[in-house]
Amino acid sequence: MKEDGGGGDSIAPTSDTDWCVVEEGFSPAREPQLESSLTVANGYLGTRGSLSERSSVTSLATFLAGAFVTNPEAGSVPELVVIPDWTHVQISVEGTALSLETGNWVEHRRILDFRQGILWREGVQRDTGGRLTHLRSLRLASLHDRRLLLQTTVITAENYAGRLEIEARVEAQAQKWLQWTLMPSTTPNDPIVMQTTVGSGMTIALVVASQLNGSHAARPERTVECRNGGLAERWIAEVSMGESLVVTQIASIHASRKTAQLANAARKHLKEAAKQGSTSVIREHAERWRDRWKEADIEVIGDPGAQRALRFAIYHLISAANPEDDWSSVAARALTGETYKGHVFWDTEIYLLPFYTFTNPATARALLMYRYHTLPAARNKARALGYQGALYAWESTDSGEETTPDTTVTPGGELVRILTGDQEHHISADIAYAIWQYWQATEDESFFLEAGAEMLIETARFWASRSEPDADGRYHIRQVIGPDEYHETVDDDAYTNGMAQWNLRRGADVVALLQARWPHAWARVTKGFRLRREEPEIWLRIAASLETGRDARTGLFEQFHGYFRLEDVSKHRVSAIDVWEDRAWLQRSQAVKQADVVAMSALLWDQFPRDIHEVNFRYYEPRTAHGSSLSAAFHALVAARLGHMTEAGEYFKRAAAIDLANNLGNAAGGVHIGALGGLWQATVLGMAGMRLRDNGLAFDPHVPKGWQRLSFSVQWRRRQLSVIVGQNPVCMELHLAGEVPMEIEITDGPRVMIHPGDCLKSSYESGQWQAWRSVQSHSST
Repeated sequence: MKEDGGGGDSIAPTSDTDWCVVEEGFSPAREPQLESSLTVANGYLGTRGSLSERSSVTSLATFLAGAFVTNPEAGSVPELVVIPDWTHVQISVEGTALSLETGNWVEHRRILDFRQGILWREGVQRDTGGRLTHLRSLRLASLHDRRLLLQTTVITAENYAGRLEIEARVEAQAQKWLQWTLMPSTTPNDPIVMQTTVGSGMTIALVVASQLNGSHAARPERTVECRNGGLAERWIAEVSMGESLVVTQIASIHASRKTAQLANAARKHLKEAAKQGSTSVIREHAERWRDRWKEADIEVIGDPGAQRALRFAIYHLISAANPEDDWSSVAARALTGETYKGHVFWDTEIYLLPFYTFTNPATARALLMYRYHTLPAARNKARALGYQGALYAWESTDSGEETTPDTTVTPGGELVRILTGDQEHHISADIAYAIWQYWQATEDESFFLEAGAEMLIETARFWASRSEPDADGRYHIRQVIGPDEYHETVDDDAYTNGMAQWNLRRGADVVALLQARWPHAWARVTKGFRLRREEPEIWLRIAASLETGRDARTGLFEQFHGYFRLEDVSKHRVSAIDVWEDRAWLQRSQAVKQADVVAMSALLWDQFPRDIHEVNFRYYEPRTAHGSSLSAAFHALVAARLGHMTEAGEYFKRAAAIDLANNLGNAAGGVHIGALGGLWQATVLGMAGMRLRDNGLAFDPHVPKGWQRLSFSVQWRRRQLSVIVGQNPVCMELHLAGEVPMEIEITDGPRVMIHPGDCLKSSYESGQWQAWRSVQSHSST
């Protein structure tokens, strides 16, 4: 490996506390949660923030997106492959190991640096002989070259001369039933290569190279020992006072279903990266992060807690997805933990896609193409249940087949059947919603014609076959589960029916659009499923007659048929009561697990007047237990749109605390990436009130007290719009970059055509929004 002065000495942690999370000391109780939060990832690879020397509570893992394996002994559902650990470094001073659990540490901190995408660590240990050893390290998953992982560790003998022993290990023990083969070396100094093949036929190769560099001492020889299915590399060095040694570990991970020469390709890739040098790898990675932040940053002035929470969220959102891979998607805990086994849920389309659609459309496109590649499995699932079109799996992996487990154990120890895979069908409409939003925001014609239109049509066909006519003259969707999973096998769930109704209408719109704009493509798009001429008319008729549960007198949507007759719990303001109440009671009560009708408000806002959203928010908010991490952010969004800023702020803080404060108690299993996407939506779609229009964007800002200024950028049809929302009085400032003008409106206020280079401002004064005027642009995100 090329020497470069200690693996990036010129690159330092970000000092601005708005751009990082700093963790001081060591708490065994908090360590599993911190390992999730401090993950470094790039959408292809993710390594949890485990201590390099390990501890008794370490839950180390490196995950590879889209790679799944099934334990043959347990007969379980597929789960993400855990890559052999490449980060393990054990340092001993005169025979005494450095350890946070047993050593006397004068200081110790870890810094997750959002701006540069780096996990930093620094500490000083004093041993029983009074020797002070300074430890400084960084770890990253390269955003420039997504197959690369890098860790450098600098060890300095501060006040002594003596013997240091350093051991770097590569271990494959996490999934004992997955066999990794150690590939033979051609020369003594070759990188370590381990390879395996998983059940889907995918071969994975891990290549790791380690090197020790010293500032003065002669380089010690490396010894290698096979141990526990892996290798240990060991160096022993005599150091003088003040001398530093640098351990550099670089890993390359390749995966392919074409196995020829995979290990050789991975070895070649790593050698090229090692020759480049760690400083260059770090700088290219940090530059790529700076580019992404230019697209995605949100600046909040006046509320440091909100600022840090948003950048923490955006850091993990960028880390979670890979625009270069359209065969995998984002799991419910991204690449940060093993909860839900890496399975993909509706979270991706409803809670994550807006962030990618409006900040990095290439990533959104890749995630939607994953759904297109799994469309055959969705068609098979619909057909197996007796329906037409496409019913997507509630939980899916690389194949798109249904992978929801059959059973689970409740907090009370009861073994229960999981019905979501059989009944939670709204996911097909959720995917359709994300496709249409992406199409509206990007006008990506090639995607629409190659994939999007087909998925929109096939999901509409599913809902047409899923709806049943009855003697009351209405269509009904029976025996489903909505977002509120406390209540199973219900009829006419408001969210499900509302989204199905929307999907049916968009399906008809797609057919009309294809016929009008791309008649030459019409036959090709529909060739595979023989769309009948009369089907779009049938979809519109079903949509018009589909039961929605809305009471014409009160404006309330009944969450599902019979919900209003259940036991009222609103006076108790329930909170995650499935922890202490039995399931039978939950199903008899009006307790709601998460945003359900409120989620429908968030997604279908423009379909109903404000007073309908108001009455439903007021009814369901006190009945919602927030037993899901997805709930608080959507409550913040809807509260903000309604102008209830105290509640919006409280729910925003509640969503932000899910990972940063572990307020649900389960962050050890990985960050809640859906909640983090929800935070972005609560800010941009809630506080700033951004909504899509046919010719541009609309805004209806309501900013929490204390937020002096909110700034962000969004992309819309190959244009970038910078937005600033200010306070006292509330004002909006817009700056457009691109080549084509676009229309902007403030809800119930002025419209304007903004041209490239323009900077326009409007303010809310005397009870109304003022006309747009040109101003000098502020520096913004």
